[in-house]
Amino acid sequence: MHSRDSRRLALQRLASLVAVPLFAPACSRSSSPEGDGRSPAPSAQGSAPAAPAAPAAPAQGASAAPAQAAPAAKVKLALNWVPEPEFGGFYAARESGAFAKEGLEVEILGGGAGVPVVQMVAGGQVDFGLSGADEVLTARARGADVLPLFAVFQTSPQAIMTHESRGAKGIADILSSGGTLAIEPGLPYAAYLKKKYGFNKVKVVPYDGGVARFVADKDFSQQCFITAEPIAAKRKGSDPAAFLVASEGFNPYVVVVITRAALWKENPERVRAFIRATREGWRSYLHDPTRANEVMAKLNTSMDAETFVAAAEAQRPLIETPETKEKGLGVMTRERWETLAKQLADLGVLEKAPPIDDLLVAAL
Repeated sequence: MHSRDSRRLALQRLASLVAVPLFAPACSRSSSPEGDGRSPAPSAQGSAPAAPAAPAAPAQGASAAPAQAAPAAKVKLALNWVPEPEFGGFYAARESGAFAKEGLEVEILGGGAGVPVVQMVAGGQVDFGLSGADEVLTARARGADVLPLFAVFQTSPQAIMTHESRGAKGIADILSSGGTLAIEPGLPYAAYLKKKYGFNKVKVVPYDGGVARFVADKDFSQQCFITAEPIAAKRKGSDPAAFLVASEGFNPYVVVVITRAALWKENPERVRAFIRATREGWRSYLHDPTRANEVMAKLNTSMDAETFVAAAEAQRPLIETPETKEKGLGVMTRERWETLAKQLADLGVLEKAPPIDDLLVAAL
């Protein structure tokens, strides 16, 4: 489970894009040394080149040596949070050999609060990264060289959590019934809810990253990920009822694989190979998350095995939808991106909606 304080900071990732300047484009990777001591010396000036020696015939009965496989391409994937079920498919792709089958050796870099994944991708420090769709649009508007490729969460897990005993049927009831609401008002989804319903009937306080106050106060509601805080609150004996912001009409893709446009132009087949392996990894994880969970649990000891299982199950319907069953896991549509861009422009997050076809050049 996310540490509560870190969760608060993580939810400010989008807001931090405004404050953190984009890295300058990374310098080209240094080339290999011109000589490695094994190159033949040049012939003496004026001398004729020696005739090439005829290849030796294989010994009788011996088979020719098999062709040596090309070495795997080493790439880096930067997570925007610590290893948890929301990233399970990437670990499954590595553990199952899906990446290796595509000729890739993938190093997965765990993230955390304040890790500037979008800037790392745009600057070339990593080949691929994970972000939210609203972050991608904001970064593009500020000149970042990034493209979205694959959307893990078709339905955003962002939600508002209240107590079941309050009898709320949705977010509108929570915001109209008084009490206290812990939320980060600067984030786009919060701005969307405020514009739609207003926050004048609730006492808005900063979200502190935990569930302790929620458990102690029956009039307390808070922002959450439906795959995280409700599980924690229930395990502490509370009665959480969580309602998705997506149900209110604001539904950005979440855990979006991004790369830099330059990599797509230079090596489109490597990008396609990464996405093919990612899709296979997520199929594997949705079928059986056990092995990937075991690997992630060693890297994230703050989450116990029971919570790994519960979170993996809670996120399944947000990842696997009727649309993904028809079109494939990770599918993204122009219509969804256009809607989000218009919403962000309407909320003042973007000055204007960007050209979506330019954004989705590598995805459609």
